[in-house]
Amino acid sequence: MIKPNYIEKLLDGVEVEWKALGDVTLSTSNIKWRETKDTYRYIDLTSVSRETNRIIETTEISAADAPSRAQKLVIENDVIFATTRPTQQRVCLITAEFSGGVASTGYCILRARTNEVLPKWIYHCITSSEFKKYVEDNQSGSAYPAISDAKVKEFKIPIPSLKVQEEIIRILDSFSELTVELTAELTAELTARKKQYTYYRNKLLTFEEGEVEWKTLRELAENLDSMRKPITSGLRAFGDIPYYGASGIVDYVKDYIFEGDFLLISEDGANLLARSKPIAFSARGKIWVNNHAHVLKFETYEERRFVEFYLNHIDLTPYISGAAQPKLNQKNLNSIMIPNPLPLQKKRIVSILDKFDALTFSISEGLSHEIELRQKQYEYYGNMLLSFPKREVEA
Repeated sequence: MIKPNYIEKLLDGVEVEWKALGDVTLSTSNIKWRETKDTYRYIDLTSVSRETNRIIETTEISAADAPSRAQKLVIENDVIFATTRPTQQRVCLITAEFSGGVASTGYCILRARTNEVLPKWIYHCITSSEFKKYVEDNQSGSAYPAISDAKVKEFKIPIPSLKVQEEIIRILDSFSELTVELTAELTAELTARKKQYTYYRNKLLTFEEGEVEWKTLRELAENLDSMRKPITSGLRAFGDIPYYGASGIVDYVKDYIFEGDFLLISEDGANLLARSKPIAFSARGKIWVNNHAHVLKFETYEERRFVEFYLNHIDLTPYISGAAQPKLNQKNLNSIMIPNPLPLQKKRIVSILDKFDALTFSISEGLSHEIELRQKQYEYYGNMLLSFPKREVEA
């Protein structure tokens, strides 16, 4: 833990200038695709992790397949900031591994004049809460918010001596590294638990021929689709009742049309094929459901939960119609064959999978909470260490 009196001593009497980023950075160049036959690592707008501020993935590109946005050459110690959807704060320092790569035009490249400012000083200044507020105040566009490179470079940062910059960077880096280490540790644990969960789910939900009876979903559940009522967003009265759509809660309203314990299943949408979210999901209590999710009611918790696990486990492609607009209609839904083990066996399977599900959820929640705490700690000390008296710079 950094002691406040150390910070006070460090900053006491420090002389500082305030300069625009554009005044302490160098101009950069774009790649000339017509003049090269080499391949390059492409850093697109999703390459940078918002949690760790590091590049997590790139693709290899050449002149033959380079996207039109692949233009900006980057070198080691460049700081890149995503100007498209800027409040997402996709920012990172280019390491040696990605030096010589090509970044999207959606990034502003900040290359430090190292006789005045250190690259990591720029990095920490643009991950500060003050810069975040500046971005919010200066972005434009509602559907696709963005901030221009020129506007980014107008942001003024404090410039103390290089020695003071080095010490403040050392302190802030220690918090950044701790966040990265904890994130990596919890992510590895989460990945391991997900693999374990998938293994046991596959094992428990796979049955040999003749081992159990099979029934159609129509035979196992009551379909309540006829009770659904869509409400356009402009007509919804805001309240505390969950309003469900194809992939979960999309809003909250004042009234409800269902009360109880239900299984909702996506009726349409790209997720039917992408499977980035569960297709079947539980909904309890008072709820409202639009016509993009099927509503099924079961006699017991174990029956509902078993079917939920099974539908999220199997390939539903044979039951889905349409490619551009995938749809799982009621007829096809009702015809899905579901294994129907004896009640005690079903209860045991659900109990085991519930425990794995709860453990995975707990680790996932813990990961998000830990990252949030570390980011708040970093921001707290960042605000303390980057808070220099601001003086107007003469024109």
